[in-house]
Amino acid sequence: MADLRDIGLAAALNILGAVTFLLAFAFLRLQPINDRVYFPKWYLKGARESPSHGGTFVQKFVNLDMRSYLKFLSWMPAALKMPEDELISHAGLDSAVYLRIYLVGLKIFAPITILAFAVLVPVNWTNDTLQFSKVEHNNIDKLSISNIPVGSKRFIAHLSMAYVFTFWTCYVLLCEYEIVAQMRLRFLASEKRRPDQFTVLVRNVPPDPDESIGELVEHFFLVNHPDHYLTHQVVYNANKLAKLVKEKTKMQNWLDYYQLKFERNASQRPTTKTGFLGCFGTKVDAIEYYKSEIERIETEEAEEREKIVKDPKSVVPAAFVSFRSRWGAAVCAQTQQTSNPTVWLTEWAPEPRDVYWDNLSIPFVSLTVRRLIVAVAFFFLNFFYVIPIAFVQSLANLQGIEKAVPFLKPLIEIPTIKSFIQGFLPGIALKIFLILLPSILMFMSKVEGLTSISSLERRSASKYYIFIFFNVFLASIIAGSALEQLKTYIHQSANEIPRTVGTSIPMKATFFITYVMVDGWAGVAGEILRLKPLVIFHLKNFFLVKTEKDREEAMDPGSIGFDSSEPQIQLYFLLGLVYAAVTPFLLPFILIFFGFAYIVYRHQIINVYNQEYESAAAFWPSVHGRIITALIVSQLLLLGLLSTKGAGQSTPVLLVLPVVTFYFHKYCKNRYEPTFVNCPLQEAMKKDTLERARDPGFDLKGYLINAYIHPVFKGDDDDEKFSIADEPEVEQVLVATKRQSRRNTPVPSKYNGSESPSLPEIVNDQRL
Repeated sequence: MADLRDIGLAAALNILGAVTFLLAFAFLRLQPINDRVYFPKWYLKGARESPSHGGTFVQKFVNLDMRSYLKFLSWMPAALKMPEDELISHAGLDSAVYLRIYLVGLKIFAPITILAFAVLVPVNWTNDTLQFSKVEHNNIDKLSISNIPVGSKRFIAHLSMAYVFTFWTCYVLLCEYEIVAQMRLRFLASEKRRPDQFTVLVRNVPPDPDESIGELVEHFFLVNHPDHYLTHQVVYNANKLAKLVKEKTKMQNWLDYYQLKFERNASQRPTTKTGFLGCFGTKVDAIEYYKSEIERIETEEAEEREKIVKDPKSVVPAAFVSFRSRWGAAVCAQTQQTSNPTVWLTEWAPEPRDVYWDNLSIPFVSLTVRRLIVAVAFFFLNFFYVIPIAFVQSLANLQGIEKAVPFLKPLIEIPTIKSFIQGFLPGIALKIFLILLPSILMFMSKVEGLTSISSLERRSASKYYIFIFFNVFLASIIAGSALEQLKTYIHQSANEIPRTVGTSIPMKATFFITYVMVDGWAGVAGEILRLKPLVIFHLKNFFLVKTEKDREEAMDPGSIGFDSSEPQIQLYFLLGLVYAAVTPFLLPFILIFFGFAYIVYRHQIINVYNQEYESAAAFWPSVHGRIITALIVSQLLLLGLLSTKGAGQSTPVLLVLPVVTFYFHKYCKNRYEPTFVNCPLQEAMKKDTLERARDPGFDLKGYLINAYIHPVFKGDDDDEKFSIADEPEVEQVLVATKRQSRRNTPVPSKYNGSESPSLPEIVNDQRL
């Protein structure tokens, strides 16, 4: 069990690590050679030029201006200087609202920390319960609720503060939900024209033996949305073609590398081996080998493209359907299309860069089975991850280590080594065990079949939060308290065990303090250093880059990584709310995290991250819901803890809080969440009217017709092959009102203009 000395050493190590990272960043960011690593967003926007273009040879690599080094912390005020409206214009609403999560943490925990230290810490400290108990403890634990005697009237202070903390948290969340909802509406109203504003994704199109998917879609929407339907793009299963394109790009990179190598040393032809990773197999001429591989892939690529064009089985029973107005798209996306709710399913289309194309080819009927399999796999992942978590907790227990490796006992008993093990090692070990988890959870979310990158990240974030709650929070408390109090458990009656657990759980705050310092202090400082992208950029720049375009591709701006970063933030909300009334000593460490992380991530969003999609803060309801969950968990744990402390009469008083909090959540959900799910028809009509007045002659169909073509077809000469107008020919005309509107039917079409006909026009023409 870590004591004040151990926490002090851990704090010193983490502060030293954080300061080292910040100083290294302050030095590296000033060097011209690193400019593209620390300011890639400005290069992508075309608003920054490389400082290595001018000056002497040395100045192209090293900054010789000594005055600039005196302002090594200037990035902090610069990160805070940009106004929020300008930040939204620069980085998007998703990034701006993501930063507000840190602001919410500051707004919630700054007053709570002050109140807890002013009221609860003196109440806890002025007791001697732990001094005369058999429970293992230290000076930090004397600041916790564990130091209050059983049945004491002092628990009134904790009950009162629980009410204050709950109402303050709910008030902050209510105000923030209102602010973010208004930000979203303003953003959508002011946003420029985008394809997804006019488009819905239609899935589970029912099969028809006589009509193609494209014909079915066009016929259905001409009949049911005659005044608003404009065009559509069927979805092709191009996953195999995408793999070929990706493989060709990889081979082209290797060819460029070996050609550059040969240019630098023309006296020797580069060679490679044809086996695994170029380490095994027959040695061949590298340039000729990769040229032949590219030719082979190009042949396969051409065959696959031809197959996609001609084979009806390559068409997926789904389509992106575009409308003449935002109002028409909103009506379609937010209503049920037929009496059978399992077919013709419509939802808002993601923006084109947000589409996860691989999952569009998954049959809709298999999604339920896939989600069941993923749910079972996720359960077992949670279950078996308890083993490494228990191992991490054993690191915080010296007796366990000495028992497992007795020959290390003399070394472990050295005060400095002991403080390092208990104050630093558990936190960093837990962080290491969690490194691969986001990738595993993202893979599981992809298996579920979600069709947009933003929804994949939100689903993965939800899984990660559940995992953290059970395996990091609950498992650490249960396993840690059991390991630390094992001797006490063995030598007492079974009736006393619950009371001992209730006393020892608050003491796990010391473990979470070490984790907050490792992950929230040193980890955040390491984020701004960008060591991995720095190394990768220079390796690519040295070996592969030949042109300015190559250099831009070598930059790795990355993105926020909502699927992993947001659940980690939620862990701090959970710890802060749970321990606010139990062990307030944890709160300052969490407060420092929120303040420091806000500055660092604001800098990264302004200068580094290039968000690959814009969901207009669609993730905020999930953020709100998880904070509410943490608040209810804190109330229930306090209720259970007080029951073990002989304060059972407080149960009715505390039971009010979860009920009130739950109904507060229901109110917020009903009041604000529709704004994040649906598009108000009034706002859609207003924007349509303004746009028609400002740009009445805009060719909307030309703008939308190829917006949702698979990326592997973008930029090809064959783009037109994949538009709705050029699908495979159909020999029989079964639906005259429909088939005569097609260019590729035997009957000449009158409707080859920029707009599709309405249903009444087709019917009238048939009667003539």
